[in-house]
Amino acid sequence: MTEARSARRIGIDLGGTKISAVALDADGDLFAHNRVATPHNDYPATLAAIKQLVVQLDTNAHTPATIGIGIPGSLAPDTKLVRNANSTWLNGQDLSKDLTACLGRPVRIANDADCFVVSEAKDGAGVGQANVWGIILGTGCGSGVVLDGKLLSGRLRIAGEWGHNPLPWPTEEEQKHSPTCWCGQLSCLEAWVSGPALSRDHQRHTGTVSTSTEIAANAAAGCKSAQATLDRHLSRLARGMAAVVNILDPDVIVIGGGLSHMSHLFEALPTAMAPYVFSNNATLSIKPPRWGDDSGVRGAAWLWT
Repeated sequence: MTEARSARRIGIDLGGTKISAVALDADGDLFAHNRVATPHNDYPATLAAIKQLVVQLDTNAHTPATIGIGIPGSLAPDTKLVRNANSTWLNGQDLSKDLTACLGRPVRIANDADCFVVSEAKDGAGVGQANVWGIILGTGCGSGVVLDGKLLSGRLRIAGEWGHNPLPWPTEEEQKHSPTCWCGQLSCLEAWVSGPALSRDHQRHTGTVSTSTEIAANAAAGCKSAQATLDRHLSRLARGMAAVVNILDPDVIVIGGGLSHMSHLFEALPTAMAPYVFSNNATLSIKPPRWGDDSGVRGAAWLWT
């Protein structure tokens, strides 16, 4: 890195557990990178944390930059207030106005899954493909869609809100134990296939409290109960994804978020989805993100292109 190169864009990924930030130069090369813990349930502290990151990246880049921010949820098209965020302390806040005042420059804000798919379609695992479906599986469960090379937002700005549709083709046991989602609805996919949902399902069946990482590691070590948990999760994820494939028929599916580190998903999902995809030849391309955990934050930076 040389002083002659300057950042053109800053991207912020406002996650439930951490806030990541990058500065990219005009070619999309990484200029600087930082992250801090998300101040849980504290809106003013969240604004302050974002400002701290921007100040640091501006200093590292030696020039002010444009700022794009990926958030859980979205901005309502009528009020511009945050809604549908599982980081619930953001809901009802005028985040764009507050950050513009806090940072002294305009910001562009989009759903974090939209940022993820923008990144992967532009120069990631979906590059060269017209129709890309990007999924984030982590603290929550969301997705974004690029059709014919353009991000699909929709009139209500809710395109891709896959996690708040019900689990399709539920078993009798799943109907009996349908969880209530934080949004108030019953049996949302987010309440079945997110990281916390995976842990809750394992605890209900085994009585053991384990993280998704621990469950995957135990399954790899031969633990049958952990493998059974992963099998249930795979089946639910496959059914949920197949329902969207039947509508969008994407060229490639890119899965990111914390659960994307479970490599068995990419190996097993095409076969698990095939019985539910309405085609006699369910050839599916499912890939991990090229940019790993940085896909969303890079996509936020690209909001100014």
